[in-house]
Amino acid sequence: MTQNLLLLAAALLAGIVNGVAGGGGLIVFPALLITGVPAVNANATNAAALWFGTAASTLAYRAELSTHRRELFLLSGCSVVGGVLGAYLLLHTSPANFAALVPYLMLTATLLFTFSQPLMRWLKQKQFILSKSRLPMFVVLLLQLAIATYGGYFGGGAGILMLAVLNIMGIQNIHTMNAFKTWLATCLNAVAVIYFAIAKTIFWQTAIMMAVAAIIGGYSSAYFARKLNPSWVRYFVIGVGFIMTSYFFLY
Repeated sequence: MTQNLLLLAAALLAGIVNGVAGGGGLIVFPALLITGVPAVNANATNAAALWFGTAASTLAYRAELSTHRRELFLLSGCSVVGGVLGAYLLLHTSPANFAALVPYLMLTATLLFTFSQPLMRWLKQKQFILSKSRLPMFVVLLLQLAIATYGGYFGGGAGILMLAVLNIMGIQNIHTMNAFKTWLATCLNAVAVIYFAIAKTIFWQTAIMMAVAAIIGGYSSAYFARKLNPSWVRYFVIGVGFIMTSYFFLY
């Protein structure tokens, strides 16, 4: 009962945090590990639990997804392939090896989240340079394939990397960028979750319980977004990320 309450609280908080500032996965994944879920199963269950919220978010971006259709189609294909590759790599990594990688994966995700805003500001400042020497589309697709593979394998910080690639591709409207990022994350996580489900690595009872809490948190995030300063929420998530990273390095 205590473990279930902890997981419910983590998922509810993650739903609120995702709606206000992002980074909810840095809360849910460690909570699963702390309650004794093996690392590989925790990663698969985390992906399944948070996928529902990501999929629901795409409905709010229907209009923005009607632009750049050719690019979106190509990026979606790379996301699907990368999601399958990442899930395959995860399930072919021994549980002991993946558990040993957890501190480094957590550190990577936390650092990406920490420096996401400075990164986006830098990209916007350099946009005039990028617009003159934009990367070829096949390079953008290779980058997306690599990010999607990482997303299928672990996922933390993948959205931030996707935003950077979309900016380099020449998309400047933040709403369009968020729409593309959300859709691409939904695609790669969908195939990864299907792969995990076939391999029976998802703890479905836990995933569904946490998904309900995350959806409630996401729905209520509109209220908290008006009350809370997003910067303080980001600092909270960064603090949790570094604390949990230190914990996994030490133990």
